[in-house]
Amino acid sequence: MIDTFRPLLDAARGVDLADPQAARAELVRRLDPRGPAAVALNRALTDLLDARRIADRGDPPVRWSRVAKATPESLGFSIDAVDMHGPGPHHVHPDGEVNWCVALEGDPRFDGQPAGWVVMPPGSGHVPTVSGGRMLIVYLLPGGKIEFTKA
Repeated sequence: MIDTFRPLLDAARGVDLADPQAARAELVRRLDPRGPAAVALNRALTDLLDARRIADRGDPPVRWSRVAKATPESLGFSIDAVDMHGPGPHHVHPDGEVNWCVALEGDPRFDGQPAGWVVMPPGSGHVPTVSGGRMLIVYLLPGGKIEFTKA
């Protein structure tokens, strides 16, 4: 199944996450969310979701799954898939976070941003929230590093 996520891993490889806007611009250059490769990827991801092969744990508004731990095969990223239509648990990204967001219903926003790439810089934290609809979010975490907090 990891091959389905290969376009995201390849796009994120080596991107400096310290400047989220610059990182997003580079990710869009590498994999344009409106391009044919992204359309095919989104179709494959929603097929996995519909088959309950990803985001099959937990309860709405957040269903999730760990697709892969951070390994050489995953280019050092862990891969998580989350089906969201509300807030999730607060967490911090020690080394940053790269998100691929797929609109499923309505006109969803992930932390106020539309479908496509969303980047969180190293050391940032948030309550991840989808508003205005439902999204499938693929989280790529460098080194698999994430810290869940009570904040």
